[in-house]
Amino acid sequence: MALKDRLEARRRSEAGDPAPGDTALSVIEGTREEPKAVAPPPAVEAAPKSARLPSTVAAAKAAIHALLVERHADEIDITDREGVRSRITSLAEEHVKTAGLTLNRLDYVHLVDALLDEVLGLGPLQALLEDPAITEIMINHPHQIYVERAGRVSLSPIVFESAGQLRQVIDRIVSTVGRRVDESSPMCDARLRDGSRVNVVLPPLALDGPCMTIRKFSRDKLRPDDLLTIGSASPAMMEFLRAAVRSHLSILVSGGTSSGKTTLLNILSSFIQSEERIVTVEDSAELQLRQKHVIRLESRPPNIEGKGAIEIRELVRNALRMRPDRIIVGECRGGEALDMLQAMNTGHEGSMSTVHANSPYDAFGRVETMVLMGGADLPARAIQKQIASAIDIVVQVERVRGGARKIVSIAEITGLVNGETQLQELFEFKQSGVDAEGNAVGVYTATGNLSIHLDHFAERGETLSPNVFEPAALSVLVRG
Repeated sequence: MALKDRLEARRRSEAGDPAPGDTALSVIEGTREEPKAVAPPPAVEAAPKSARLPSTVAAAKAAIHALLVERHADEIDITDREGVRSRITSLAEEHVKTAGLTLNRLDYVHLVDALLDEVLGLGPLQALLEDPAITEIMINHPHQIYVERAGRVSLSPIVFESAGQLRQVIDRIVSTVGRRVDESSPMCDARLRDGSRVNVVLPPLALDGPCMTIRKFSRDKLRPDDLLTIGSASPAMMEFLRAAVRSHLSILVSGGTSSGKTTLLNILSSFIQSEERIVTVEDSAELQLRQKHVIRLESRPPNIEGKGAIEIRELVRNALRMRPDRIIVGECRGGEALDMLQAMNTGHEGSMSTVHANSPYDAFGRVETMVLMGGADLPARAIQKQIASAIDIVVQVERVRGGARKIVSIAEITGLVNGETQLQELFEFKQSGVDAEGNAVGVYTATGNLSIHLDHFAERGETLSPNVFEPAALSVLVRG
């Protein structure tokens, strides 16, 4: 679609005109570049963006947008941010003068910024995406947006002008990763260019209008030391996990929704040596590995005819033919769990994945269920044996009181007895209460159990501190 048509589609939505046909809107491809400090127009002071444009300003915005379509649609270079701002500012000054409007400085700045965000960014959503303190954006409907900061959820003053404007932002996001969402296919998972995860649900499934959830990824990749700084792990935990990854133990990260599983998987992957070949398999690409020798695979949904889908399970099978040293599956959700277990059992030690579960024991139950979901005609005993021999370490993460994410348990599988997988916990977080602000208070401590993999570590040249498994030496009080 030509740029003129794309801008015209936006103008129709703002004016409330129906779009032709019933297909998803296609808008300017790409996302806005990193925000830069831009000088405001003469005699106009920079100001924060408002929650909703006043009616006078909203009407002016629609009119100026129409002028932009009419005069400059074929000339706009979306890579020239300053050039676009200059054209918008010129048209805004012309319209304000011609229409005899009286706008204060704040409204004028909001008008120009809103138009710039519409053309180059993601509309009202842009301000939330640029706020580094926000980790999650939850759009319940166009006029209700909640955000999460430091683990706490609050109502944002920013809203969309209409369901049509929100729908345009949704269409723009999903189209950039080759996906589609409309009334015939009203649910979609996608991602932003920075790796942030996006989930969309449209009417008629969403009764109050289009809704979208964005889990933002930090622009600065977290390092192992960052977990220590924010109190999400103890030094002994990270020392053990480093040795486990470098000595090729297979690790399963378990936790609930928004507990930090993918973030921890990213951090654990940083311990992998640079000469190893890594293949990652994900539903929506989120992993941000630091190594160079990485192949990233992403599943594909069906096309408009319901064909062409490539499931994670197919990608895991294909990864085995790519001579990987490690396979990292972003999240096991179905039959791919069996293929992952088989990979771990056939020469791909040191592979990693995540699973939704509330405890290490629950994680094994989940994996067993997922293997059965894949249609495997195997007895329960055989599946349990596969799990016990494939997975070495289970790391449990949890979002504790106050919203902080923590590693609450590290356990290793010691075998299978009477059909039950045996676990030995090595480290844990013991919560003792909450402080005056509602944040969790507790200690990280070792349990006193020695790892059964000490000889394996020694064979691989990985050494641990002598007192790493001593409880008294490792108890560290942490908050939040």
